[in-house]
Amino acid sequence: MVSAIPLIGGIPAGPELLIILLVLVLLFGANKIPKLARSTGQAMGEFKKGREQVEDELQQMQSDDENESPLETDSTVNDDDDDEFETETEKETSA
Repeated sequence: MVSAIPLIGGIPAGPELLIILLVLVLLFGANKIPKLARSTGQAMGEFKKGREQVEDELQQMQSDDENESPLETDSTVNDDDDDEFETETEKETSA
């Protein structure tokens, strides 16, 4: 059997967690830590909302593609665009 070896070492607990908290207090000060945690939580919430919106749009696009009938294709739009391009080039060559 192959066992997975973590590259970093896992979640800090016990003495490691206390050292991390002490360094945070020294760097940011006791008053700024709650503000920092609050802004981090808000940023994570905004990221989650944005990710959910993108997932919803992708699902909606997939359902629209599945519901599209075979008669409705983009080739009719491309044919019209080609005709317009041909008439423009004909005008340029005749001028």
